[in-house]
Amino acid sequence: MINMFRNWFNQRFSDPQIIILWFFLISGFLFIFLLGKMLVPVFAGLIIAYLLEGIVGTLQKLKIPRNISVFLSFLLFIFCSFLLIGGLLPLISQQIGQLISDLPAMISHAQEQLMQLPERYPEFISEFQINNLISFLKSELTRLGQAAIFSSVASVKSLITVLVYFVLVPFLVLFFLKDKTLILDWMKGFLPKNRDLANEVWNEVNQQISNYVRGKIWEILIVWSASYLTFSILGLNYPMLMSLFIGLSVLIPYIGATVMALPVVLIAFFQWGISPDLTKTIIAYAVIQLIDGNILVPLLLSGVVNIHPVAIIVAVLVFGGFWGFWGLFFAIPLATLVHAVIKTWFIKKVIFTKNSDFVEPSNIQETP
Repeated sequence: MINMFRNWFNQRFSDPQIIILWFFLISGFLFIFLLGKMLVPVFAGLIIAYLLEGIVGTLQKLKIPRNISVFLSFLLFIFCSFLLIGGLLPLISQQIGQLISDLPAMISHAQEQLMQLPERYPEFISEFQINNLISFLKSELTRLGQAAIFSSVASVKSLITVLVYFVLVPFLVLFFLKDKTLILDWMKGFLPKNRDLANEVWNEVNQQISNYVRGKIWEILIVWSASYLTFSILGLNYPMLMSLFIGLSVLIPYIGATVMALPVVLIAFFQWGISPDLTKTIIAYAVIQLIDGNILVPLLLSGVVNIHPVAIIVAVLVFGGFWGFWGLFFAIPLATLVHAVIKTWFIKKVIFTKNSDFVEPSNIQETP
């Protein structure tokens, strides 16, 4: 038994570079798992720096020095941040307040609509079933209201945290862009020299992560804008609030679109009841998701999302459970990293096995 385990270990971990590769991977996961919550501003700064690096590279191609390119890109980031805070947050806050004030009337309207269903379709729905459904919805809304009150009590601490992030993140973005080479060289000084295999995997995954972050941000903005325009044309209440969450739902492949379908249908039902407007809203939401899945994702994330859907869902569940929002955001890049490491590991194992089984012809003695 011991010999069998020793042979298995020697076949798969005989190459020192394989051990270094797995050491980097496991150490990185443990580091993020233990310190991830404290390093949220760093992750946010890295993501924004990834986005701005594309603008910096474009400006450098126009023969603009890097320092000036970094400065212009950083000014663009500050301008967009102030535009977002000054224009978007007040509108979202207003629609959240409107939703809370309209909730009792919406519940009463929905209850009236539901009570009409047994009269219209007595062969499918009974009054007893409708009463059970209404009781369930009231209990769930009560629970959500209590959770909202509890979160509002802790909102002061959250507000302070957000204010700290608003100060820290811009500085981190500026330093990540300005001192990119210095930071990378400093980190390389702690790594072993014999890391060719790790460098090969990192170069491949780094390009995919860069493309994924930029593509995913563009996908969020496009889905958000398309949903807002569609809901505004249809006259759906709270269009900015609903479209924002629909845009953010693309962070969770397959699951996000399904989860967000429920609030869209409920808001439309509370507003219009069972009517053609409700049907139009459902069709419009389905069309947006179809365009996102069949056009935007292949166009923006081509060559990145080349993992089986089952593996993506498992990655979303695992990394989201470990690191929350950031685990959801980076689920696909992290799955790509693990896939690249395993693929390289097996390739090296096959090459090592072939080399160990190969015998030079000159070493074979001819028998008389």
